[in-house]
Amino acid sequence: MTAPKTFLILHGFQNHRPVGHWQHWLAGELRARGHEVRYPQLPAPDAPVLDDWLAALEEHGKRPAEGEFVVVAHSLSVLLWLRAGTRRPEADRVLLVAPPSPAVTASIPEIAAFADGLDLTEEGVRARLVHGDGDGDPYCPDGAAHVYGTPLGLDTDLVPGGGHLTPDSGLGPWPALLRWCENPETRITGTE
Repeated sequence: MTAPKTFLILHGFQNHRPVGHWQHWLAGELRARGHEVRYPQLPAPDAPVLDDWLAALEEHGKRPAEGEFVVVAHSLSVLLWLRAGTRRPEADRVLLVAPPSPAVTASIPEIAAFADGLDLTEEGVRARLVHGDGDGDPYCPDGAAHVYGTPLGLDTDLVPGGGHLTPDSGLGPWPALLRWCENPETRITGTE
């Protein structure tokens, strides 16, 4: 058994934390292994307000007194993490999963504010990026490695055929991600 860790799992736009989503599965698996898991429902997921999500990030992102603190952000929460800037919680590891492109985000009125002022030239963003194929992810058709990985200097893992890495792209349980959560040296190059 590894030492207990604290995980903060952040969902994306219109996500009401359904049981079939890999995030729900991951939260249950991590809890079963004795880890603390914070998996909050972010405010108004169908019409998110950036300032409200930033406040929720601060509230749920308080560093634990002991142990490793790991953040897993999916989709719109990747932009939340990047927009947080100096308000980002102090985390030991951060995984950014399938972010939507700024252009796609800006084209959706309910979330356009998350793309405003997004700095993809920021230096020192410490995170790993995992994404599906660009041509299979309608929310980041140019490819997340190109849009985020290269400009931010992130280590990246590609899940071939992964799309937007949601149940709609065939992803429920995600054992490869669970292995990464417990061992950061593990690459996430598939769903098994």
